[in-house]
Amino acid sequence: MMLRTILGGLLGGFAMFIIGFLFWGTPLSALALSRADPQASANLQAAMAQALARNGTGVYVIPDPATAQGTILYGKGPVAMLFYNNAGFPVMDGSSLIGGLLLALATGVLIALALRFVTGDFNSRARVSILFALATVLWLHIGQAVFNHAPWGYSLYLALSDLVALSVAGLIAAKLMEGRAAKPNASDSTLH
Repeated sequence: MMLRTILGGLLGGFAMFIIGFLFWGTPLSALALSRADPQASANLQAAMAQALARNGTGVYVIPDPATAQGTILYGKGPVAMLFYNNAGFPVMDGSSLIGGLLLALATGVLIALALRFVTGDFNSRARVSILFALATVLWLHIGQAVFNHAPWGYSLYLALSDLVALSVAGLIAAKLMEGRAAKPNASDSTLH
C-alpha cells in the first residue's frame, strides 16, 4: 500500500503545481498584485539598488523600527515589508519552475504520508486534509495580514490559492489510498 501512498502524493503534488500555475502564472495573479506605473517602478528600483545593494538580498522592514527615529517614521507611514533580491532573473525563470515542481511533489508525498496515520475511509482522510489545509493557510497567510498588516487582498488570494492546492493534493492522495484500510476477517471475533 506504500506504492499507492507515494503515487497519490506525487499526483497530488503535481496537481498542486498546476493549481499554483493557474493562480500565479496567469492573468489571475493581477487580482492579488498591485502595480506601480512604469516611471514610479523605475524610481523604486533605482532607490532599492542605491539603498539596499550594500546589505544584499533579504527581507527588509521599511522604515526599520529598531531605532527611535525608525519607530516614529513607522508610526507615521508609509511602511513596507520588502522581499529584496540583488540579482535580476527572468520573469518566468525555468529553474524556479523546476524547483517549484520538485517542491510540490515532495509536499504532496508528505501530505500522503501524513494521511497514512488517519485510519479510516476516504471521508475521514478528506476532512483531515481540508481542515489541516485551512489551519495552515489561516496561520501562515492570514496571520501576515493580522500580525504584520500585510495587504488583505494579497493575503486572501494567497490563502485561497494554497487552500485549494493543499486540499486537492490531500483529496487525491486520500482517494488513491481509499482501499488501504484493512478489512476485518469474518473469522476474527476481535478487532484491534
